[in-house]
Amino acid sequence: MKSQLNTNFSRRNFLKTSVLASGGILIGFNLLTACKPGAVMPVDIENLNFNDFNAFIKISEDGYVTIFSPNPEIGQGVKTSMPMIIAEELDVEWSKVNVVQGALDTKNFKRQLAGGSQSIRFGWDALRQTGATAKQMLVNAAAVKWNVAANTCKASKGIITNSKGDKLGYGDVVKEAALLAIPENVKLKKTKEYTIIGQEIVNVDIDKIITGKPLFGLDYKAEGMVYASVLRPPAFGQKLASFDASEAKKVKGVIDVIKIGDKVRNYVKSGKNNWTFKLSETDKVVVIATNTWAALKGKKALSAVWVTDTKLESTEDHDKILTKVLDGKEQNVRREDGDIYKAFSTADKVIEKTYHSPFLPHNCMEPMNFYANVTPEKVHLVGPVQTPEFAASVVADMLGYDLDKVSLEMTRMGGGFGRRLYGDFVYEAAEISNAIKKPVKVISSREGDMTTGVYRPSIKYRIKASIKNGKITGYHLKEAAINGNMYGSIPNFFPAGCIPNYKVESGNYRGNITTGAWRAPYTNFLAFAEQSFFDELATELNVDPIQLRLDLLQNVKGTIDKSIEYSGQRMEDTIKLVREKANWGITEEGVFQGFSAYYSHNTHVAEVADIVLKDGFPVVKKVVVAVDCGVVVNPTGARNQVEGGVLDGIGHAMYADFSFKDGKPSHKNFDTYRLIRMQETPKVTVHFVENELSPTGLGEPGLPPAGGAVANAINAALGKRIYSQPFIKELKKSGVLG
Repeated sequence: MKSQLNTNFSRRNFLKTSVLASGGILIGFNLLTACKPGAVMPVDIENLNFNDFNAFIKISEDGYVTIFSPNPEIGQGVKTSMPMIIAEELDVEWSKVNVVQGALDTKNFKRQLAGGSQSIRFGWDALRQTGATAKQMLVNAAAVKWNVAANTCKASKGIITNSKGDKLGYGDVVKEAALLAIPENVKLKKTKEYTIIGQEIVNVDIDKIITGKPLFGLDYKAEGMVYASVLRPPAFGQKLASFDASEAKKVKGVIDVIKIGDKVRNYVKSGKNNWTFKLSETDKVVVIATNTWAALKGKKALSAVWVTDTKLESTEDHDKILTKVLDGKEQNVRREDGDIYKAFSTADKVIEKTYHSPFLPHNCMEPMNFYANVTPEKVHLVGPVQTPEFAASVVADMLGYDLDKVSLEMTRMGGGFGRRLYGDFVYEAAEISNAIKKPVKVISSREGDMTTGVYRPSIKYRIKASIKNGKITGYHLKEAAINGNMYGSIPNFFPAGCIPNYKVESGNYRGNITTGAWRAPYTNFLAFAEQSFFDELATELNVDPIQLRLDLLQNVKGTIDKSIEYSGQRMEDTIKLVREKANWGITEEGVFQGFSAYYSHNTHVAEVADIVLKDGFPVVKKVVVAVDCGVVVNPTGARNQVEGGVLDGIGHAMYADFSFKDGKPSHKNFDTYRLIRMQETPKVTVHFVENELSPTGLGEPGLPPAGGAVANAINAALGKRIYSQPFIKELKKSGVLG
């Protein structure tokens, strides 16, 4: 990792740097920093007189600095960690830091987007350079004031000093600094010099969250605002034929009932199509009311007739379709090394297994909602969305406005997990407001979210491996998905490069169910399938499961194949760390262990799950995790992300089941849809590989290996291999559990 970089900034580029992620997926940051000697954070900083230092940083004459967060915060913690990076290089005290959410600004900000665990990875250098450049400009301004050379001055904790011992706070020179030329060369700190990065920092919004201060979309209110609840087709593949609103209009508080769908449909017909627009282009009935309760009650009173012009799909149909796709020849080859067919024909033994996962909803704690106020002059949007720029551009095109007439304010999100990448609720709010000529907030119930949303695709994997002379010589992975899954570099993850004859193919069936990204897209189920399969190979070869992975990784270490995404050495170091910390193979009587390791979102993770049997039922007691994510910016936030990912992965792998009957979802709420419960959550211990490499993502990588670790532990305890999720359903179906 470079400790010093030469940067050549134009003023315009510097103004953008604080919010850029160098073309990657950015989540956002903001901070306020005090810079006066002995200054104390005031109770109400909004009343201070701030001067614009640039488009994102404001410094008051009292020395307080505001840096606005331009990107969505969905609980992944970047609203804390990204300011830490800037504050580190800016050299200010974290105790003087505050955070403010910025709005969508397509002129000054770029990549205002939340997803893919990429924010810190892509923002690392740019954010450090932003802080260091601002610091150097402030030092230069102080040097001009003192009429001394800048290299005789230094800054620390927001205070600039010279060789004579004179002192100036950042606020004393901010006006002069903002007028100076951008330094071409700035010095970045070395890792050992960090005073903020690597420290345990609490979430900057935590006080507001636990005291119920308005932060989320559901909290937002505006003068004259009405509420809207949307009735969508009850089954995927149905369309609205007619509706009767007479009973709904009798509900106290209901103002009107209207139909929408034309605006989005016409937008799609214009050629700007996207699979996720299927959620929005269908005609829907909307109840407008003075409050949330009346809107929801009015929707229940509606009478609607729905027609079907396509086959309504059921889970049984999907199961047959996926098998047909696996058996078919119309597969897309994603990667092919060597000759797998020769490896299979000359093998001593060939092992083949098939794995299956169901559709899954996102279950965000905060249901979908959004505010819109469409007037002849402009469009004002407010709410929780992971893709604000894309959503605003669609609304502008859909309603015929110039993009600069559309303003979008972002609220904190009560969960995203990929669901809020799709702005159907934004388009609905805009179309409704445009129709009724009033500001409106669209609100959804839990039932609405669970039954009319975007789902993780249902998938089947067929994995086949050949063994010759005690070695794995061939590996063939085939994927079949409902509405697509695998793409991009996934075939270049482990075990690519480890096995000489290697092939990955994928097939797809386009059906009616809307699918999309779900936490750790593409790898959330694939990791379970592959890591379970490798455990089975280890048993066949009579080799320790961890040693099998370590042996395979020797084949990829030092590879010159630049298409390989993961690092053999970093994965090996991660595996060895978890083996040590989990006391692999050294357990108390009645404790059974399972191992899994996976690379995703640029991060290497290895996990060991300990389970015990209670009355024959497998209970996960502990999970030990090792993570190589480079420099850990905020250990508190980092552990939270990994722990949450592990629990999420275990809960869904063990219990979550979702199906369709004639296009209708099988579950509507948590009374029947099974999530992991508080008493079922194991202790999760996280250990980070120490190095000075640039940081990578953490919001998702902890989830993929979790299912495999638990499945392998269950096999150790019960002697039962699991091939489908959820595990408990599979174990009961096979008769292992009563």
